[in-house]
Amino acid sequence: MAKRPAVPKKTLTAANLAFLGEARLAGLLMEVAGGDALWKRRLRMELASEVGAPDLALELDKRLTTLGDSRVRVSWRKRPELIRDLQSLRRMIVDRLAELDARLAFDRMVGWFDLYPGLTARVKDPKGELGLLFDGATGELAVLASALGPEGAVPILSDALATRLSEWASWIGRGVGDLSPAVASALLVELTKGKPRPTGRLALVVRKLAERSGDLDAWISAIPDDDRTRPEVGSVMAARLAAAGRAGEARAALDASRPAAPPPSRWGRKPEPAPAPPEQWLEAEIAVLEAEGRTAEADDARWALFERTLSPDALRAIIARLPDFEDVVALDRAFAQAAAYFDPVKGLAFLMGWPALREAAEMIETRGGELRGGHEDTALWASRLAARYPKAALILLRARAKTLVRLGSGMSDEVEGLVHEAESLAVEAGDDGHAAFVAGLRTDIGTSRPLRR
Repeated sequence: MAKRPAVPKKTLTAANLAFLGEARLAGLLMEVAGGDALWKRRLRMELASEVGAPDLALELDKRLTTLGDSRVRVSWRKRPELIRDLQSLRRMIVDRLAELDARLAFDRMVGWFDLYPGLTARVKDPKGELGLLFDGATGELAVLASALGPEGAVPILSDALATRLSEWASWIGRGVGDLSPAVASALLVELTKGKPRPTGRLALVVRKLAERSGDLDAWISAIPDDDRTRPEVGSVMAARLAAAGRAGEARAALDASRPAAPPPSRWGRKPEPAPAPPEQWLEAEIAVLEAEGRTAEADDARWALFERTLSPDALRAIIARLPDFEDVVALDRAFAQAAAYFDPVKGLAFLMGWPALREAAEMIETRGGELRGGHEDTALWASRLAARYPKAALILLRARAKTLVRLGSGMSDEVEGLVHEAESLAVEAGDDGHAAFVAGLRTDIGTSRPLRR
C-alpha cells in the first residue's frame, strides 16, 4: 500500500506547531501576548493552573472583580472583545479549575454569572449576544454543582434564588436537566420545606426541580389554584397522577379542569354550551379511565378521540390493544371514518399518511367535488396514486391546478406542469374532459394565452 503523503509542514495544525519546539512556541506566545491584554491574562492563568488551584482561583478573582466593579460603558465595537474575555474566564473555570478543586470552581462560576446584571447596564448589546452567552453556560453551572454535591452547592444556589431571583430563576430552570437528581432534590427541599407556597418565578423553578427529582407532590403544590381549573394544566396533572397510580386524585384534577359553559347572559340570551375539551384533555381522560380500571370506557374514549382528531397515534393505541383479526375490523372502521370526515382534505391526509391508498382513491372519487388543492402535498399524493389509481390522481391534479389559478398564480410553470400531467392521466383513465378542464382554467384566468408545449 502506498504511503499516505504527510501533511505539509506549513499547514497550521497543532501537530505541525509542535515541531517548532517549546522555546520557539514560548517566544511566539510572548510576542502575541505583548500586544493583547486578553492573551496576557490567559497565559498567566494557564501558568497559575500549573502551580495549583488557589493560585488559579486568585487570578480569576482579580479579573472577575475588575469586570464587576467597572462602570465603563462598552460600545458595540468593544462588545466582541468583552465576550471573548468572558468566554476565556468561563473556559478556565470549567476546563482547568474544576479539575483541580470543585468547590473553588463552583464559587467562581457563580461569580461569573453574577457579572451579568452589571454588564447589561453598561454594554450595548442589541443582538442579545450577552444573554445568549450566559444562558448557554447554565448546563456547565449545573454540572459543576452536581460535582460539588448537595452539601456544597445547595446553600449557594438557594441564596442566589433568595437574593437574586430575577436572573437565577431563569438560569437554574434552564440548567436543571444537567443537575444531578440528588442536588435537585436537596435544593427542592431547601426551597419548600417549612416555606410558604412558592409563587411566580420561584414556582416555575420548584416545578422544574420537582420534575428532575421525581417529586410529584412538590410539582403539584407549585401550581396556582386558578391554573388548576384550566384544561391544559389540569389534564397534565391528571395524566401524571394516573401514571403514579393515584386514580382518585387524577379524577379530581381532571374533573376540576373540565371545560365549563360560560356564565348565563344577563340579557336573557340562550345559554351557550360548554366548549369541547382540547385533545390533550381527552388523552388525559383515557389515562384516568385506565387508572380507574374502566378499560372498556377507555377504549370508547380512544375511539371518540380518533373520530374527532384522526390522530394516527390514537389509532395505533387502539390497534395495539386488540387481538389478531380484530385489528383488521378496527382499521376498516377507522378508514371509513376518515373517508367521511367533515374536513375531506384532513381525512385524505390521514389515509395517505397511514397509508391506505385504496381507501384514499375511493374517497377521492366519491368526494372529489369537495376537495381543494391547497394542501402542499396534493401533487405528491397524486404521484403516489397515479400508477394504480389514475382517476383519483387526475382529480387531485386538477384540484391543485384550479386552486393555484384561483389564488392568482395565473398559468404559471407549476400550473402548466400540472395540466400536462393531467392530460396524460386523462388518457390512461379514459377521461375525455381534459379540453373542458383547460377551458375552465382559462376562464378563471381571464386569458386565452396558449399553454407552452
